Amino acid sequence: MRISVGSSVNAPVADVWRAYTTPADIVEWNAASDDWHTTEAHVDLREGGEFRSRMEARDGSAGFDFAGTYVRIVEHERIEYAFGERQAEVVFAERDGVTVVTVTFDPETENPVELQRAGWQAILDRFAAHIEQRTA
Repeated sequence: MRISVGSSVNAPVADVWRAYTTPADIVEWNAASDDWHTTEAHVDLREGGEFRSRMEARDGSAGFDFAGTYVRIVEHERIEYAFGERQAEVVFAERDGVTVVTVTFDPETENPVELQRAGWQAILDRFAAHIEQRTA
């Protein structure tokens, strides 16, 4: 079973793609809640390239690296990556200036599926809000 989350962003796909793949943007939006943040991000956006985002609780109580390798890149359309034994894909589809971003991923086994879905959805919603605030 895979999990999918999605969000509509009121921005052209080129702007959405840039914000999704630029480290300076990633540290601004990549968190599921206000009590977490991304302290650094590295992106080598090419097939075989690696990425890493350091996510930490703002109170310093916990943190982890979300890291992996890009498997397939189709600019402005699709990003596929592997992280650990899991896979994910991000699909970008623009229509009339609105870009729908859909993320589909293999769940992990430590947390309930609904918790994972909610967390990834919250991150994607923050991503959409980040772009819309920037372009407003």
